[in-house]
Amino acid sequence: MSTFAKTLLTATLTGALSVSAFAADYTFKFQSSDPSGDKNFQIQKEWTERVELMSGGRIKINLLPVGSVFKHTETLDGIKMGILDGQITATEFFSGKDAAFGLIGNTVGAWSDTSQLLQYINYGGGYELMNELYAPYGVKFIGGSTTGVESFVSRVPLNGVEDLKGLKLRAPEGLVQRVFAAAGAAPVNLPGSEVFTGLSKGVIDAADYTVFSTNQKAGMNDIATHPVQPGFHSLPLIDVSMSMKKWNKLPEDLQEIMTTSVRDFANDITTQLRIADQKAVKAAQEDPNITIHDWSAEERKKFRAIARTQWEEFAKQSPNAQKVYDSVTSYLEENGLL
Repeated sequence: MSTFAKTLLTATLTGALSVSAFAADYTFKFQSSDPSGDKNFQIQKEWTERVELMSGGRIKINLLPVGSVFKHTETLDGIKMGILDGQITATEFFSGKDAAFGLIGNTVGAWSDTSQLLQYINYGGGYELMNELYAPYGVKFIGGSTTGVESFVSRVPLNGVEDLKGLKLRAPEGLVQRVFAAAGAAPVNLPGSEVFTGLSKGVIDAADYTVFSTNQKAGMNDIATHPVQPGFHSLPLIDVSMSMKKWNKLPEDLQEIMTTSVRDFANDITTQLRIADQKAVKAAQEDPNITIHDWSAEERKKFRAIARTQWEEFAKQSPNAQKVYDSVTSYLEENGLL
């Protein structure tokens, strides 16, 4: 009897059978762009556990929090170098390598619901385009997700585009900053770890940060008491990708498990965060010190019009960025979203 069979028999008889009873055939090191204490990271860990279970223990993914081995903007290099096997990250972090990553990673103002972005990725050409963009780096795009339409944190009332003029706001470099600058705001470079301090000290008036529930938990809404919810601007693409060499070594059934599990992960994280946001919004509404601002359809349309001018400018930065622009705008037009 083989060692595997003996282990299986013993575990079965003792009722202790689990996927951890056997050594994995494929062990991978992934790095996340989220800190370990963040809800996003916790949901990502749950995904790795499901992959291990679904594969019968043949795949084991060790997920590391942001900055464990590489900066969040350098994980693509880490995979190319063979130090990391994969990543769960926001695609826009790689806009310094190619403007295309910034444009597809966060087409500011394009998507008003998570389902719209996921439909584009899974059925509208986004999946194929992402694999084309990653090919030169030796990276396989397994699948895409997102979080939720991000809330906007503000110390001052914001009821429309006009209120953005002169506003000192934290926004990531690249397309996000360019769109807000075009709207008349004054973007400031500030790491995410310094947003709370920046708001509390008045260094910034507002911030493009993350979803409402995360902001609420971090106390952002206590110091910036005029959040805009639902957000009007940002819905980032979260991509799960890995080394193409490692991917090609996986049997077809395990590739299918990875692909299918990422689609489930996308549904899981967007649903969990939506539920968390609903609870957080209710709590904020009961706080007399917090005023939630919901932009009208007209104001959202104005912002999108400004954003679209910057999509066009961003598209001029590289042939790949033009491909992204053509792909996204064609999808939006064909589905009546413009």
